[in-house]
Amino acid sequence: MNGNKKEERAVGRPKVAVVTGGARGIGKAICEAFAAQGTVVCTIDVLENSYFVGDIAEEEVLKAFAAKVIAEFGAIDFLINNACLSRGGLNSCTYDDFNYVFRVGVAAPFLLTQLFMDHFNRPASIVNISSTRHAMSQADTESYTAAKGGITALTHAMAVTLAGKARVNSISPGWIDTTGKQFAGSDTRQHPVGRVGEPADIVHAVMFLCDQRSNFITGQDIIVDGGMTKLMIYHDDCGWKYDDEPDSSHP
Repeated sequence: MNGNKKEERAVGRPKVAVVTGGARGIGKAICEAFAAQGTVVCTIDVLENSYFVGDIAEEEVLKAFAAKVIAEFGAIDFLINNACLSRGGLNSCTYDDFNYVFRVGVAAPFLLTQLFMDHFNRPASIVNISSTRHAMSQADTESYTAAKGGITALTHAMAVTLAGKARVNSISPGWIDTTGKQFAGSDTRQHPVGRVGEPADIVHAVMFLCDQRSNFITGQDIIVDGGMTKLMIYHDDCGWKYDDEPDSSHP
């Protein structure tokens, strides 16, 4: 009965999307796509934005943000956990920095979901932005890589716990350029699709997962990387040359 009443209250009102890290890059593109559909967008970012400025690493900030959204709209339809950052790895990251990245990239999505879990309009959708780095790495990237591994695992756990309340999926972007730069040569050839990714590629995946027609998909991670993680590269492939001598141009 309560669920029916919630659905009745939802009829005729705009849908509401909560997006973390929505002031620039992929997050901003996601916000713009929701707004273009007539969805009300509530974003939080440390950078200036139109809704809420704050650091999602802080528990009290998250509580204040969620309280504002609930007070203004009562319930939400979409939660997009996008914000994350890197502070290096074993060679450069302090213990406090490592934990800070986890608070932003894993603990904040957990707490926001907890704060909103009784305020989802059904059918609701949560999309966590992970990364292909949860399964592959460069040196000295442990803070970011571990956080992305955490959000990927958190996704399937939340999908089970929230069954009947919300579908929960993640997206793992590969190389996504947010600067508008033009790429050629080996940069494009390492992608089987022939180009570097752009924010719109992630936006399309987010909108697909939020669409009610995708209601049979939950607990999944969708890799959006132009096939980059499936292409094995050896000497003379895709413009690369193997050199067993140290490269003095890199530390």
